[in-house]
Amino acid sequence: MNNEDLKVSEMLKLSRELWEKHKDTWAPMEPEYGKTFILYMIEEIGEVIAIIKKKQEDDIMNDSVVRERFVEELGDVMMYYMDVLNRFKISPEEFSSIYMKKFKSNMNRDYANQYKKYINE
Repeated sequence: MNNEDLKVSEMLKLSRELWEKHKDTWAPMEPEYGKTFILYMIEEIGEVIAIIKKKQEDDIMNDSVVRERFVEELGDVMMYYMDVLNRFKISPEEFSSIYMKKFKSNMNRDYANQYKKYINE
C-alpha cells in the first residue's frame, strides 16, 4: 500500500484489517452499527475543533507538534468514516462514482444566487 497518497480502496481495506484484529471485542461490521460510528466520527471532529480553538491556525501551520496532533485527529475522523462506509457495504467504486457526480454538480452550482435568499432574510 502506498502511504504517500491513500486511495479509498486502501483506506477501506485498512479499516477491515483493523476490525479483523479486534472483531471479538468491537462492534460487528454491519449496517445497524453504522450510526454509532458516525457518532464516533463526530466526536473526533470535536477534537479537531478543540485544537483549532485552543491553538489557532498559526500553530497548526507552523508548530510541528500541534500540526501532527491536528492531522492525527483528522486521521481519526477518516478512520471512523471508513468504518461507516464498510458497515454500510459501500464499495470504493460506488463512493467514488457518487462523489464525482456530486463534485460535478457542485462545479456548476451558483452558490451566491442559491444562498442569496438566506443572506437577505
